[in-house]
Amino acid sequence: MKKFEEKTTTSEKIFSGNIIDLQVDDVILPNGRTSKRELIKHPGAVAVIPITKDNKILFVEQYRKPLEKSLIEIPAGKLDKNENPIAAAVRELEEETGYTTNDLSFVTSFYTSPGFANELVHIYVTDQLVKMDNPPQGDDDEFIEVHELTLEEAKQYVMDERIHDAKTNYAILYLHALGRI
Repeated sequence: MKKFEEKTTTSEKIFSGNIIDLQVDDVILPNGRTSKRELIKHPGAVAVIPITKDNKILFVEQYRKPLEKSLIEIPAGKLDKNENPIAAAVRELEEETGYTTNDLSFVTSFYTSPGFANELVHIYVTDQLVKMDNPPQGDDDEFIEVHELTLEEAKQYVMDERIHDAKTNYAILYLHALGRI
């Protein structure tokens, strides 16, 4: 038995969508009592920290409907079913920035919101970017603007809350800690 394990007695799928599935589970808690858990199932995601030859970081700005505002983030996207995370990272980099690479290094993976979701984000870094002549089209419902920022500018964007999501904050902390750029 796992420490603090909750045994599921029933599970009901409430919603199945393009990005997430929602289910409600009845569970038996470690103390024998029962409770409900609302769970979001997500296929996982990838993100890339793209560093240009002149030591700038490529970011994308896009509108985030749940927040009702635009954020500036590192390029990222959802994994397709059974998709290799490295292939997905290259795909997202190409679609969102118009750059490609043959040299991605794994940085880390982390759960975004483990209290209610199983989304696992895999982060990669590259400083071997190649501008594409004919980049692939991105998603039809995705409108993006690319920004090139120095690490110092990115830190200021964090302070201004223009960069305000976990994966991008992690990327900036990672680059700062390593003194990478």
